[in-house]
Amino acid sequence: MVLREYMARMDGQDPEKALELLEPGFRFLISLPSGQHAGTSREAFADYIAGRNAVDRRHEIVRYMVDGDVETAYGFVVDAGVTTGAFLSAVRVSPAGLMAGYQSFFTPDFDLVDRP
Repeated sequence: MVLREYMARMDGQDPEKALELLEPGFRFLISLPSGQHAGTSREAFADYIAGRNAVDRRHEIVRYMVDGDVETAYGFVVDAGVTTGAFLSAVRVSPAGLMAGYQSFFTPDFDLVDRP
């Protein structure tokens, strides 16, 4: 379950450890209220991580599903103890068990399920 591990690493003290879970040709799209971030390599994702501000953040997954080579997660982002919005993320898993593609949407304005 690479998506759960990815989020745990992104929430940890060293988010760069998430890069170990990515295929070299990793493709991604992250959609935030401030705009979209996209890329087609592990290096492009490393640039995205380097450009993020350091925050006390965690992703609380409340729904998780696996269908073949796709994993999806729905949950809430908690910044410094305050729930700031909801996310819906999906990953395509390579035969090696790494992330080949990732798509994530975050919104502070809509919750699909009730917040805990």
